[in-house]
Amino acid sequence: METFGRFTSMLLHALETREPTVELFDSFIDHWKSITNYYIDTTDDSRPIRQTDIPWHLRQMLDILVYEEKQQAVEDTGACMEYLLQHKLLETLCTLGKAQYPPGMSQQVLLFFSKLLSQVQKPLLQLVNVYRPVQKLICLCALPGSQTEKEEAQFLLVVCSRVKQDPHTLRYVLQLPDQPVGSTLSSDQSESSMQASSGGTDPPLPCGPIQSESSLLRALLRLTKSQSSSVCLRAHESLLLLCGLQAGSSGELLSTHTQLGELLAGRLQDLYSLLPMEDAAELQNWPHTPWSTQFSRHSADPSSQSVGHMINFFCWLDFLDHLMREAPQVLSVKLAVCVCQLWLVELLQPQLLDTCEQVVLGSTSVLCATVKLVQSSSLLDQLVHFLLRSDAAQPLLRRCDHVSDQISMVSLCLVEELLQKPHRDVLDVLLLSFLHTRSYLSPPASAQEEQQTESGEDSEDPEDDPFFSDSLTFSDSPHPPPPPPSGPQTADDVLNSFLCLVPVQVRSSQLLQEGGYESYVHDAHTLVTECQALSLSWDWPLTPPSLSLSSGKDSASFFEGHLLKVLFDRLGRLLEQPYELNLQLTAVLSRLSAFSHPLLHEYLLNPYIHLSQSSRSLFSVLIRVMGELMQRIQEVSNLSERLLNTRRALLGLPHDPGLDHLTLLKGVIVLEEFCKELAAIAFVKLPQDQD
Repeated sequence: METFGRFTSMLLHALETREPTVELFDSFIDHWKSITNYYIDTTDDSRPIRQTDIPWHLRQMLDILVYEEKQQAVEDTGACMEYLLQHKLLETLCTLGKAQYPPGMSQQVLLFFSKLLSQVQKPLLQLVNVYRPVQKLICLCALPGSQTEKEEAQFLLVVCSRVKQDPHTLRYVLQLPDQPVGSTLSSDQSESSMQASSGGTDPPLPCGPIQSESSLLRALLRLTKSQSSSVCLRAHESLLLLCGLQAGSSGELLSTHTQLGELLAGRLQDLYSLLPMEDAAELQNWPHTPWSTQFSRHSADPSSQSVGHMINFFCWLDFLDHLMREAPQVLSVKLAVCVCQLWLVELLQPQLLDTCEQVVLGSTSVLCATVKLVQSSSLLDQLVHFLLRSDAAQPLLRRCDHVSDQISMVSLCLVEELLQKPHRDVLDVLLLSFLHTRSYLSPPASAQEEQQTESGEDSEDPEDDPFFSDSLTFSDSPHPPPPPPSGPQTADDVLNSFLCLVPVQVRSSQLLQEGGYESYVHDAHTLVTECQALSLSWDWPLTPPSLSLSSGKDSASFFEGHLLKVLFDRLGRLLEQPYELNLQLTAVLSRLSAFSHPLLHEYLLNPYIHLSQSSRSLFSVLIRVMGELMQRIQEVSNLSERLLNTRRALLGLPHDPGLDHLTLLKGVIVLEEFCKELAAIAFVKLPQDQD
């Protein structure tokens, strides 16, 4: 009985492995004939497809293809798939979808193609009888007035996902022109392969950088503008899949054979032109908004149309930045160049050079936000080149000292954001290229440097500096600046030099029991650490370049550079400038002082260098400001009380209202705090005494 049971089981198994194959093939053909017969038998061309059996027959055909593949060995192709390929069923479906007969047929065709490409595991896109109809179907996507955006976006996402799995198929979906098709393998040859049944092999790439009007890329760009967030999201994801291809020559193919860069940058142009330039402050301070957040279910609707335009622009900018970080280097560079040329040079630069202050303010605000938000190294390279070497470079720097305080403010913010980017050209071009000769040092100091180092000769007293005039005396201060130390300066020497710059009678922090420079040490340590991390890979020297006996002869022609010039000019007028502007100015100077390059440290934080007659340093400018301060405070009665009241007002504490000399009093407070901040930075950077 047991033997009979085993025999019965074996017989049933044999039938199961033989009969379904035949039945599946017959069933597959029957389903297809049922679809074609519909067009023969039906005369009502207005009947919607949902009222027909066509969707059901298509689903059954797809299920048969998927099931058949699971029963086959990896290298084999089932009879149903052979039939679909040899009889060009996909071509026929594509034609029916284009004709929209019956109405709604294109939706069903898109669904069938999407499921076929996603559920069948064998690679299909390199087969001529697959990629040709896929190409045709792509051309039908994202047309004006389309009612099938959802299905189109899903189909294109599936296509891009299959390209991600098989990067060599990228050439087919991009539809590069005039590609010869390889020879067809006969179906009765020994290899029953999918290449044979498809009737095609890999066609070679065209020679030379032919720019292709890719239907796929244009369709995806159009779908990124859809009112449906799910459609937009799929279009963005499809672009990321394409641009993230790292295998083979995919990046070069997209960069040299398509207009992808121009299309993406053109979209940025369009969105930029919609920005509300009158909202300069909001544009400048726009926070980092990941591109995908606009598609979140929890994302709030914009409060106004102008806010919606800002969201669209900065989300697209973040998307491009993200795309360039993921793309191969050759493609990333091409995209960045397109963004620079089409947006920065052609659109933004004329606005930056405009004579209208509102236009300048708005465009500079967008540029400031862009520098802050960009993370892609390729796009940062283009931004830095534009900011430092284009026609807009010097006007942008000069506007740090503009007649409009708003423009000066946003220009200083732009500089500060630029100094926080990991790009060594920023400091090289703006500062170090002007300081590298050290011609700011006076000839005597240059000639005697070696002697002073060997003999410990006293350094020149700061009050002998040409910037100390007869009126700049500190005799009224019980704590005048200390005499310069003998030999190498210690941290305490530098510290005291900055702290003692501010005369006691104008110090007010102790009146509110606020700390001295120690209160800035933590923030200074954070700032110095941040600047050191930025410059870690830049191979900066540990000491300034040595000076020869002839060094310093060119000191008369020393120029500190456009940036330091406007910063020092602004600092010289600190007592007559708005409080917020002074805070931004000192923030930029503090950040520059925190960098570890020996030339920057010497020029900005060493009070004891011997300056040439035509040169100035940060310390010498501060001394001039102190001299002006000592003259102007003579006009202010009850100085300590007024400073205390002003400080309380700045801290948001209860205070007595008063408007007289308010700008001066705020400037005095900023000056005191700035000197403490510089002392803290010097404290963090310089080695400390053992005690």
